[in-house]
Amino acid sequence: MHHPSRDRNPVLTSRLVYTGRVFRVRSDRIRLPEGGESTLDIVEHGGAVVIVPFLDQDRLVIIRQYRYAAGTDLLEFPAGTLEAGEDPLDCAQRELQEETGYRAGKLERLGGFFLAPGYSTEYLHIYLAADLTESRLPGDEDEQLEVEIMTVAEIQAAAHKGEVEDAKTLAALYLALPLNQVEI
Repeated sequence: MHHPSRDRNPVLTSRLVYTGRVFRVRSDRIRLPEGGESTLDIVEHGGAVVIVPFLDQDRLVIIRQYRYAAGTDLLEFPAGTLEAGEDPLDCAQRELQEETGYRAGKLERLGGFFLAPGYSTEYLHIYLAADLTESRLPGDEDEQLEVEIMTVAEIQAAAHKGEVEDAKTLAALYLALPLNQVEI
């Protein structure tokens, strides 16, 4: 995983602007390499996980979740925010059980990425889940979601038709599927 370096742009001042339930916003005044200065507003986020759950070789568990900010239901892989000090692998198992009612016998890290590095520190860890067995943990009461089972081909077709509009799901799908399955 990449860890940011502040050597290129030393922070002159930093002030906390907002503290929310899941993130904080700070405003940094930095020195640019050429000697000038700039102000950047940064969303501090502790990170999250995305899980690509294979029910079997061809079927995936996906959720349809209402997202208030988007104003619509989105097709998404299960995902969630890391709790303070939580290991991403433990978070992946917990979120999978909370959101889908399945526990993974096998969790494999596929990679990760920054969600929006232009303004946020949020880093997402991507896991492939297999050997699923039914096992539900209670989830967040504010989540409005439905579990669906789709084939790999159905999810790929939905993505190509613009029906998968969630960036983390698209990125995780790309990392989970062999490149030779992509039609060019």
